[in-house]
Amino acid sequence: GHQPAEPAGHHAADPTARPTVPSAARPAERPAPRPPFSPRLAQLPADLPFFTGRSVELERARELVPLDGSVPATVLISAIGGMAGVGKTTLAVHLAHQVAAHFPDGQLCVNLHGFDPSGSVTPPAEAVRVLLDALGVPPQRIPAGLEAQTALYRSVLAERRVLILLDNARDSEQVRPLLPGSPGCLVIVTSRNQLTGLVAGEGAHPLTLNQLTLTEAHAFLARRLGAGRLAREPEAVDEIIARCAQLPLALAVVAARAATHPDFPLSAIAEELRDSDGSLDAFAGDDSIDVRTVFSSSYEALSAPAARLFRLLSLHSGPDISTPAAAALAGLAPREARGPLVELTHAHLLTEHFPGRYTLHDLLRVYAAERVHAEEAARERDAAVERLVSWYLHTADAAYPLITPTRSRVPLEPAPASCRPLSFTTHDQALDWCETERSNLVGAVHQAAAAGLTGMAWRLPAVLWGFFYLRSHLSDWYNTTRAGLAAARAAHDRPGEAQALADLASALRSAGRYEEAIDHYHRTVTICRELGDAEGRLRAVGNLGDAYLHSGQYAKAVEYSRRGLALDRKVGSVWGEGIALSNLGDAYQRLGRYDDAVRCLEQALTVLRAGGNRWVEGVTLDVLGTVHHRLGAHDRAVDHYEQALTAHRDIANRWGEGHTLGHLGDVQLAAGEPEAADDSWRQALAIFTEFDHPDAAKIEEKLASLRLTAP
Repeated sequence: GHQPAEPAGHHAADPTARPTVPSAARPAERPAPRPPFSPRLAQLPADLPFFTGRSVELERARELVPLDGSVPATVLISAIGGMAGVGKTTLAVHLAHQVAAHFPDGQLCVNLHGFDPSGSVTPPAEAVRVLLDALGVPPQRIPAGLEAQTALYRSVLAERRVLILLDNARDSEQVRPLLPGSPGCLVIVTSRNQLTGLVAGEGAHPLTLNQLTLTEAHAFLARRLGAGRLAREPEAVDEIIARCAQLPLALAVVAARAATHPDFPLSAIAEELRDSDGSLDAFAGDDSIDVRTVFSSSYEALSAPAARLFRLLSLHSGPDISTPAAAALAGLAPREARGPLVELTHAHLLTEHFPGRYTLHDLLRVYAAERVHAEEAARERDAAVERLVSWYLHTADAAYPLITPTRSRVPLEPAPASCRPLSFTTHDQALDWCETERSNLVGAVHQAAAAGLTGMAWRLPAVLWGFFYLRSHLSDWYNTTRAGLAAARAAHDRPGEAQALADLASALRSAGRYEEAIDHYHRTVTICRELGDAEGRLRAVGNLGDAYLHSGQYAKAVEYSRRGLALDRKVGSVWGEGIALSNLGDAYQRLGRYDDAVRCLEQALTVLRAGGNRWVEGVTLDVLGTVHHRLGAHDRAVDHYEQALTAHRDIANRWGEGHTLGHLGDVQLAAGEPEAADDSWRQALAIFTEFDHPDAAKIEEKLASLRLTAP
């Protein structure tokens, strides 16, 4: 039926003000968000313990940073370029660690995926949002549009000394919006392209990396294998270096192979390289030695389970993968996947960038994709993708009731027998998993749509409804629901189309695009009527009332809230009836129809209490308090606000608590109790400051006004 994840929210005393939709209930103790700027930003990856050589390049780059600690007159930009696998990122990270002390306000790091094999280049707008999030700017404070986001980003960095590493850029246009606007910062950019636009237009200092010199390559292997082992077979060492094209990545893979087998003569490893077939044509070195030869020798030494997992990992479309997701991809239990993952990591065919989370270097992803198409039948590739998307869907579904406990579940198709979704025990745990996997979940929706997995394509955004709503990931919400809708329509899946239309409408409503949301809800009603889906129609009608309320169309809000109420009563949905009555009362009070508002809201309380809907009970009590305040019944207003506070606190609705404290201060001031108002507003300010809520500014204005009028 009609669900409490979509009620009208708390509102100001002004009857024309638009309501604020509260977040879902939170546990009693929630970690406070970061402050607007954290002085302890430290996003740099770990420095390579075996870093060798590049002394000339490092010295040139270090010359950018004033040795006396003075603030440079401009933004410092070092553009590190070179072919894939040449060590650009390794050098950039090493350099960043060496000079980090000169930038005391911290370090930021973003992978721009400029040459991702899947073509998923990070657009500047997404990169700016990632940086703003790292700098502590809450999602609701981030404006729409790249220009406004860039302006905010530069404002946050003003008068700060921050080191920013932008890795794997596609071109100058991708980087330019990410540059600070004021002096004091160092930006290190890596790219396979020559960023001539940054050099010419932004004064960037270019640094092009070539293959390691022979001396550096020898030192590279000596650090990993020991100088004595190299000295015993100098000719084999020379051949290994030549066949690796002096590329650090290739040398690291071969060194891992040799280090894992200390009893293998280096001449045997050199012979493996010599005898291997195939080549990575697109990444051949200047001497025509193919990097694929290096990868092949390591790949062929893998156990069968590790080699299969390596191949299948190329089918994953996200930026990284967890151990359970990798297990699902391969149809294994997590414990069965750990051994192959460790083997791949030790062989330098996979990087564990965070405990239990793995990435494939782009060259290795290309090679793995070649192997999976050569060695796995199309039906097995399709089955692997289906297993992976199904795992994401069913794990997201396990998080859903903790994030939105009052909303009905989305009916799912049965999971494959090998699917072992995660389980969650707390609201925070469920939200944190969704946040960690957000890019992968978004990618899974698009991958499902592309693979013809229509049901998963629209169901996954549906079960992510509460997560997208609470965390304000409006762009992801909009894009995934659009993809699900397109997939459902292409497959003539009418139930899927109805669900996707409703979810897209919710995303549009949260983004303030009310007229589009209203249109989509009307389309949902039409399809649900055609399908005989009474529950879907009921929810869409109720949401229409809420959308009209948000858009300021109060007469329409009353009309559709009444219709929703009638439908709730017809199907016997006590839960939906209470919410419909609360929304109807909210609409009446905005129209100044206070008697009607009180009647509806009192009825709502009776129904809500019978159904145990404590969250919407708190919202309803707050609305009643506002009605009595406007009628001049100060004591009754205070009583209802205090009851609302109790309800909010019972379910840890901290934002609701802050709103009601603000309203309580209003009525206390009107009743001639400025000291009590001051206390309520200070409590509200503490809550809004804790969550960096924009309403903090309104409360500060009230407190400032109170100080000015104090005797």
